[in-house]
Amino acid sequence: MTALAHMSRNSLGAIAAITSSLCFSINDATVKFMSGDFALPQLMFLRSILAMAVIVFILSRLEGQKLSLRGSRRGVLVLRGLLMVLANLFFFLGIAVLPIADTVGVFFICPLLILAMSVLFLGEKAGPRRWSAVGIGLLGVLIMLRPGGDGFQIALILPLIAAACYAVLQVMTRAIGDAVSATTMSFYLQISFFVIMGAMGIAFGAGQLDGQGGTLFAFLLRPWVWPVAADLPLFMVIGVATAGSNYFVSQAYRLGEASLVAPLEYAALPMGVLFGVLIFGDWPSLNSWVGMTLIVGAGLFVVWRESLAAQAPDRQPPRPQ
Repeated sequence: MTALAHMSRNSLGAIAAITSSLCFSINDATVKFMSGDFALPQLMFLRSILAMAVIVFILSRLEGQKLSLRGSRRGVLVLRGLLMVLANLFFFLGIAVLPIADTVGVFFICPLLILAMSVLFLGEKAGPRRWSAVGIGLLGVLIMLRPGGDGFQIALILPLIAAACYAVLQVMTRAIGDAVSATTMSFYLQISFFVIMGAMGIAFGAGQLDGQGGTLFAFLLRPWVWPVAADLPLFMVIGVATAGSNYFVSQAYRLGEASLVAPLEYAALPMGVLFGVLIFGDWPSLNSWVGMTLIVGAGLFVVWRESLAAQAPDRQPPRPQ
């Protein structure tokens, strides 16, 4: 704790970003593993219940702050929740029909969007080194995806939409970071999942629309089923991973500059490739290995640069107006 207390805000934000990437990757792999048996809205509904329990009984106590659903930022928090629901829906629809590496790779247009938005709307500054690191990471993603090649699929539009929603959400997180705790942000996200997914379950959870929309939307429209005892550990995993990912990513953008934190989320890409190999047997191609090397190298460069900056007096990021 003493070492953490002496670290800069940006360094703490970097640690939180990498931790959130690990939680996101565990969640992605588990949801893909369960996608053949459960409807996506049901998975997201049940995990929101578990995630809220983790937030209330564990994370709020670790943070040492009372969980509050009141305040002047409720409208922004509700909008963040809607954006997160949309991002999750499009992302997991993609991950059900695409390899994890491809889905996560397309999604990582997102850090570039976040950096551009943070400079345009939050008044943050991104020097040439950070822009270069993000550019190298983006080049790695393009090499992995081979746009225009035989590997491109129409389903790749789904993680692209998810990335746009997520980018707007995290810029909003940065704008309200000093006014709202990470625990409160995370709890609002889970309430959004609980309400919206519950409504979807009432609307077509009995399977009224099953079979419509083809293979691409089968994960969304299939009927809800009652979980068996063997499924409960998997639901626990996605509940804890979801709570952890939302908490740590909120902390990352509260503490660190968005233009620094965003490239570090590239860590989820090699993690996704690892889970894809170990669980689903999706071995990356040579292009994927080259792209992943560029992405990891860019992220490590940003971490190294921040470690040098942490030796200087603590720098407070600009406060958004």
